[in-house]
Amino acid sequence: MSAELIATPAAPSLGWPRFLTVFAVGLALILALPVVVVLFNLTAPATETWHHLATTVLSDYISNSLLLMSGVALGVIIGGVSTAWLTTMCRFPGSRIFDWALLLPMAMPAYVMAYAYTDLLQFAGPVQTAVREAMAWGPQDYWFPDVRSVGGAMVMFSLVLYPYVYLLARAAFLEQSDSMLEVARVSGFGPWHTFRLVALPLARPGIVAGTALALMEVLADYGTVAYFGVSTFTTGIFRAWFSLGDHTAAAQLSAILLGFVFLLLVLERYSRRGAAFHSSSHRKRLRHVYHLQGWRAVGALGFCGMPLIFGFCVPVAVMARMAWIAGDGQFGARYLTLTSNTMILAAVTASLAVCLALIVGYAGRISPSLLVQAANRVAGLGYAVPGAVIAVGVLIPVTRLDHVLANFIEWLTGANPGLLLTGGITALVYAYLARFFAVALQTVDAGLAKITPSMSDAARALGCDPLATLARVHAPLLWRSACTAGLLVFVDVMKELPATFVMRPFNFDTLAVQAYNLASDERLAEASTAALTIVVVGLIPLFILSRMILRPQPGRAEPH
Repeated sequence: MSAELIATPAAPSLGWPRFLTVFAVGLALILALPVVVVLFNLTAPATETWHHLATTVLSDYISNSLLLMSGVALGVIIGGVSTAWLTTMCRFPGSRIFDWALLLPMAMPAYVMAYAYTDLLQFAGPVQTAVREAMAWGPQDYWFPDVRSVGGAMVMFSLVLYPYVYLLARAAFLEQSDSMLEVARVSGFGPWHTFRLVALPLARPGIVAGTALALMEVLADYGTVAYFGVSTFTTGIFRAWFSLGDHTAAAQLSAILLGFVFLLLVLERYSRRGAAFHSSSHRKRLRHVYHLQGWRAVGALGFCGMPLIFGFCVPVAVMARMAWIAGDGQFGARYLTLTSNTMILAAVTASLAVCLALIVGYAGRISPSLLVQAANRVAGLGYAVPGAVIAVGVLIPVTRLDHVLANFIEWLTGANPGLLLTGGITALVYAYLARFFAVALQTVDAGLAKITPSMSDAARALGCDPLATLARVHAPLLWRSACTAGLLVFVDVMKELPATFVMRPFNFDTLAVQAYNLASDERLAEASTAALTIVVVGLIPLFILSRMILRPQPGRAEPH
């Protein structure tokens, strides 16, 4: 009898892995469609618009993109690695607060930072006004750096994106064996040589991965570079699509931008393969730290305080002052509509992303075939693709499908229904899923990896098929990972500007679009209200991340 009971669920269980495999592969193909469409346009004949762009501004797109990437890479590595080492291996006044506070700039969209510092540092802003009044200077008596420039964009991106490197570098430093650091001390290495010769090489894979993430965000940005007047691939894509009306040229520019992203991914993967640093010790407890006093403590406090002050406190204070003095005059019903639109898009996308990630992640667990693993990787490629590229890749096929559906319904009913997909939020949510599904999938996969396979075996022995096992066993254990994934996608959607700006339905604006539209019209004070709302909501997952990721793992003590 027991053999029959155990064999009873075997028949349906044989079908579920096959179904989940087909589902994972189908979803991967759907989410990869925008990238395929963009790459397919490389074979299209070059248009007159493309020849014009290639001979006039393409070199500017390439040089500015490379210059931004170089400057931001240097900035995030210096800011992220140094603060990660100080908060991990040193103790000084405020070091415990900096553990989580250094992540706060991560909640600040780069374009919001650009708006704040433009108001602060422009000719009519408080800084230059105070300098002129204090020195009795006229407009031609002094020089002041222009924040709306390539250099200004480098600083904005570095202040916003260094937490990517900080997060991964600190995790790497926490995982290093204390015995290795003790050997370095016994060998006569001081703090600097220990950091440079021992800790830094071991943390290199994490540092490179964090830098690659930051640079992909730089390539994907539109709001900051457009507001600063810096010509990059994203601004060129928008110009080709909207100003010149050439979809093929926009797609071909997108394909070149994908080449930059692909190069970053290859370099990041190559760096990880080349890093052969392993710890053979089982002693992972960091017990010995450097207790800083005097001028060293002051220096560490200042070094950790600068990115927090200039990357979060100053822009928030500037935006709050502008909102208090002359905020958005449409704060009433119009503002409620903007907030509602933003919340609906974010909530729908986050819910779908988490549900799909649970199914796809579970498929990889019960059917770890090469096909499923490859499908999961393909489904997660969208996060490395800029929003402007995703928008172009979605609009081209979806618009054609929209016209086919409209013509068919008109032939069938005699009434033209209009644009069903691009006329609503369906196509926009699809673009969000293609862009941010990887965030949910990686978070869910990390949660699944912590669940022992013996639980699935026990559930199967008790008569549960894979679907029942997912619902009754895995889902309750994954609630924390699922909530975190949903919050991350929610805030990413709230901050996303390029795809929203291109694909939003007519008369359907969001907080990000409202902030950009007002700022582009030089109405910074009015834009501050929407910008502050985005920042405040972005703090929610930030505190969750700081508590779940930065705290030590069970059985591993934090250095003291």
